[in-house]
Amino acid sequence: MGYYDGDENNRPMRQKGNRGGAFMAGLVGAILGALLILFTVPALSDVGVLPDIAPPQEEEAESQAEQQPITKNLSIDVTNDITSAVQNVGEAVVGVINLQKTDFWAEDYGEAGAGSGVIYKKEGKDAFVVTNNHVVEGAGQLEVSLNAEKRVSAELIGTDPLMDLAVLKIPSEAVTMVAEFGDSDTLKPGEPAIAIGNPLGFLEGTVTQGIISNPERSFPVDTDQNGTIDWNADVIQTDASINPGNSGGALINISGQLVGINSMKIAQSSVEGIGFSIPINIAEPIINDLESYGEVRRPEIGIGTKSLSEIPTYHWSESLKLPDKVDYGVVVMSVFPTSSGEVAGLKELDVITAMDGNKIKNSIDLRKFLYTKKEIGDRVKLTIYREGTKQEVEVTLAEQQHS
Repeated sequence: MGYYDGDENNRPMRQKGNRGGAFMAGLVGAILGALLILFTVPALSDVGVLPDIAPPQEEEAESQAEQQPITKNLSIDVTNDITSAVQNVGEAVVGVINLQKTDFWAEDYGEAGAGSGVIYKKEGKDAFVVTNNHVVEGAGQLEVSLNAEKRVSAELIGTDPLMDLAVLKIPSEAVTMVAEFGDSDTLKPGEPAIAIGNPLGFLEGTVTQGIISNPERSFPVDTDQNGTIDWNADVIQTDASINPGNSGGALINISGQLVGINSMKIAQSSVEGIGFSIPINIAEPIINDLESYGEVRRPEIGIGTKSLSEIPTYHWSESLKLPDKVDYGVVVMSVFPTSSGEVAGLKELDVITAMDGNKIKNSIDLRKFLYTKKEIGDRVKLTIYREGTKQEVEVTLAEQQHS
């Protein structure tokens, strides 16, 4: 027996005949709505009313594209003051190869060392190269490497051990560039310096950059390697890297002008960034003499000397009879026959304390005054002490004959 709700029998009856018409009306409405969305949404997106709507695949592709780095092929011009300076002189810096006999009985030569050089002059069929004396020392033959493919024979014109300079002559036909001399007297601490050379003997055309650390450094030189300082060389100090093989190469300024000939580096493991270069204003007259005469023509007095500081103090008063106030000077140890000194009347044990009124403390001062302030044929007034008496002697300087 079942139970029934009392309203069940009171529901109105539905008309079956209207069901198909309602379905068709709904279908038409759905199609019209779809068409309306299809055409109006893109238009509204274009005018900014709605955000852009992209298919999921397009959105994913755009997201991946945003994460990929953008790469472009760029051509950059890196020409600057340094590259321009190097271009002005680069091809004038060459390698210098020292060839020595490998067999005493045969004419066989092997490479004993290599350095650098600078072509500074081209005249007719000849070109001239300046380098260091120690680069060419002991050579049986010399060659100049103009580039990796071109070597030419070189003739040694002259050397100067005191200033560590040498001049070579090569054929000019393959020479494409000559270095321009600058003015080393105008260099200032901190200005750019560029070294070009042949480090290690095979890295031709190597360029290193630095600054002028000190344009007027004095460096002691022992030319005969006997343990005694013979000369105080005036050099340019730079922190541009100068390594073995760079000797004889170029130190240039930012204008590409030659301001120094690289000569040495302090070879100590604890010292870095200290290189030295011979100022071109000092080197130029030496170069000219070597090219013209095969040697440097220097004035001399014609005496053998020793600094007073090298003499035991006992002899200052006993042998030389110097006043107590005189504790510097140069002792005349010998007078060469027929020399300017002998003609002027100089004698052994005379003590020279001044030249033309300039204080002379030691033998280095004496040489430097003669070599930088005087020329052959000039007259110089010497202040001397002879057996304790102060005197003046005038000497006419002759060409140096005694080393």
